[in-house]
Amino acid sequence: MNEMLTETRSVVVEREIPHRPEKIWRALTQPHLIAEWLMKNDFAPVVGHRFNLRGDWGGVLDCEVLAIEPNDTLSYTWNFTHDDAAYDLKSVVTFTLIPTSTGTLLRMEQVGFRPDQKQAYGGAKAGWQGFFANLEQVLARID
Repeated sequence: MNEMLTETRSVVVEREIPHRPEKIWRALTQPHLIAEWLMKNDFAPVVGHRFNLRGDWGGVLDCEVLAIEPNDTLSYTWNFTHDDAAYDLKSVVTFTLIPTSTGTLLRMEQVGFRPDQKQAYGGAKAGWQGFFANLEQVLARID
């Protein structure tokens, strides 16, 4: 089999944020805060919990919590079912929080983009930049 067909790409966004990991963790795991910076949801911070993210654009992502290490790591599936294979996405999003002297280095990696999913990949690269900007606004507002 041609290995090129099975290779996947990932989107990585890293940002130094001037807030404690505990504060960022709240924004990553509390449904009302997730709704403010990412999407409407029925998230629960429990491994195995299945939930949906509902975008303003009408799409629904099917997700399942894969890993939770409080104030350190959060990972969940990020699947979007679509008739067009270029948009039919099976991926995993992982957030890693690394304490720094001035706050936290927040790293997000979304893995699983196939080579034929150039538009989905490009959309994720742009989308995560916007989500992170929204997240920083939420963090600036909450205690």
